[in-house]
Amino acid sequence: MRREKSEQKWQRNQSNQRSPRENLGSPWRALRLALSSMVNDMAKESVKPTRMELLNTKQRLVLAGKGHKLLKQKRDALVLEFFGIVKKAKDLRGQVDKQLLLSYKSLAVAEAVHSRLFLETAAIAAEAVPEVEVSAKNIMGVKIPAIKGVSIYRSLLKRGYSLPSSSAAFDEAVDSFEKSLDLIVKLAETETALKRLLREIEKTNRRVNALEYNIQPSMKETIKEIQGHLNRLESEMFFSLKVTKKRLQKQAEAEEEKITEAKALAAA
Repeated sequence: MRREKSEQKWQRNQSNQRSPRENLGSPWRALRLALSSMVNDMAKESVKPTRMELLNTKQRLVLAGKGHKLLKQKRDALVLEFFGIVKKAKDLRGQVDKQLLLSYKSLAVAEAVHSRLFLETAAIAAEAVPEVEVSAKNIMGVKIPAIKGVSIYRSLLKRGYSLPSSSAAFDEAVDSFEKSLDLIVKLAETETALKRLLREIEKTNRRVNALEYNIQPSMKETIKEIQGHLNRLESEMFFSLKVTKKRLQKQAEAEEEKITEAKALAAA
């Protein structure tokens, strides 16, 4: 019995110690719980629910939209360039395969006419060795190599082997391999450009998808949460002002009644 009385007394003390806002009724408590949950969620995301943060987030969203548009344009331009080079590389690959087939056939004929030792000696005696010059060209911020062959097509004197001891079959084999080498250099340029363009397209596509499906929706959700928080704060402020106004009106009415009673007593 004593225990039940003590518990009831403790509950009455706790109810008396509640703030005036909590005693206003269940709608206010629900509003306060919603506000506290909103603040906790925004605290987890390290977002300050202020008007300044709202303006900054909106500016970042506009900037993200512009970046998304520019990246899409860049991706589309790179894709167009990629498919243009793909067609060129496909044609070059077919030419290289055909030319190499002809070159090895002519080499087999030259080896049949001469010996393997003669072919190896002629290759070592070459004076002008074919080389390549590599420069770079820029396509939408991507550096594409421009490869140019140097000393690929050589004159008979610069090939280094003895003309009287050679034959037309050997000369034909050398000419064929020079053509093959020139096509291989061009193919290397196009395929290297394709690889770099493909990497850049994938990188740009990841950025576009991140902006479109992650960053922008997150910013929009943050803006929505901040606006909701500010709207609830305004509702809370309006409700507080309304309650304060009613309280002041009651106090003013009570003072007027006291003044009226005092005047009536004084007149009596």
